[in-house]
Amino acid sequence: MTLVSTAQPAGTGPLPTDASGTLAGQALPTIDLRAIQRLTDDTGMLQHAIYATPNPHHGYCIDDNARGLIAAATYAHLWPQDTQAVPIDRYLAFLTYAFHEKIGRFRNFMGYDRNWLEDEGSPDSQGRTLWALGLTVALAPFEQTRRLAQHLFRNSLPLVEDLDYLRSRTFALIGMDWYLKVEPGETLAREMHERFAVWLLARWREHSSDDWPWWEDQLFYDNAKLPHALLLAGQTLKRPEMIDIGLRSLQWLLDVQKAPQDNGQSTADPHASQAWHLSIVGNQGWYPRGGQRAPFDQQPLEAYALVDACLEAARITGDDAWTHAAWRCFEWFGGRNDGGVPLYDATTGGCCDGLQVHGPNHNQGAESCLAHLLSALELHRHHRLQAGNVATP
Repeated sequence: MTLVSTAQPAGTGPLPTDASGTLAGQALPTIDLRAIQRLTDDTGMLQHAIYATPNPHHGYCIDDNARGLIAAATYAHLWPQDTQAVPIDRYLAFLTYAFHEKIGRFRNFMGYDRNWLEDEGSPDSQGRTLWALGLTVALAPFEQTRRLAQHLFRNSLPLVEDLDYLRSRTFALIGMDWYLKVEPGETLAREMHERFAVWLLARWREHSSDDWPWWEDQLFYDNAKLPHALLLAGQTLKRPEMIDIGLRSLQWLLDVQKAPQDNGQSTADPHASQAWHLSIVGNQGWYPRGGQRAPFDQQPLEAYALVDACLEAARITGDDAWTHAAWRCFEWFGGRNDGGVPLYDATTGGCCDGLQVHGPNHNQGAESCLAHLLSALELHRHHRLQAGNVATP
């Protein structure tokens, strides 16, 4: 299999803040596809790596192939002249093969021998796959690719009726929001989108307080996707209270993960008054309400979710402070973090699997590599939207 290597896309470089959505004098990040190309074979994207080398022992999962599809569709939307650089059809084929028509569910885990290890994947994997399909319907570069994604989306949409987990519904809601951008007349998607959005709003009201404006009594994983989904739904449904709560909860999530820039890194920049770095809630204990937040292990997925959500907040509000926040979160990958060490590896194009108490986890698996790539892609997409030179679904 040959995949085209892609260097820095044309037209990037230092840009003024008001025109670009970048920090003053800062170049947009390089779009480095080497890691996902290395992790992708004729079946799909492998889950894990030993250092930077794909690890066949853990096989494949639909979660990472769904994320791969999101990255591929976004890249193809931004650079339609270079659609062969990312194997969008490989990831879409994996999702197609994963759909278990008899039970109307997606499988998740597959061994390296291409045998499925289960008949039905986790609720989160179902919601995340619907998110990827909805986005692909909106951004796919070719009509035939779009049609297959739409076929899968329609067939799998009824499955989310039974998903009652917070993040599962949130991922599905994001997928429905993308889908409705180009198919606003589809009744089932429209009705379920509004129902899930109202449910997400009610869930926040049930659990939140002035000092804990959140959906549950603990911060877990993929946290920023919750306010992000409410922001998207509030725009689509024209519900200002959803947008207000999305912004409030996102700001709180950002504030509890800010740390003063005091780990020896330079703060001599034009935004020294914003001299903080992202300190992600660790997965070794998380952050319980009224308790202590775990400092490690910090996961790249959280930085990506914050970048994505903050850029959406910037587009909704027109407030450049959200753009600055997105860049600060992205800089976590480059070393503006609690360890003062880069997680992105410029020699391989990959991203380390997390920040641990003694430094990076040097394995470069799919979830982490995609978190960095998706963050970079979203910064490029935001710049294009601000400049008005990319189509908006």
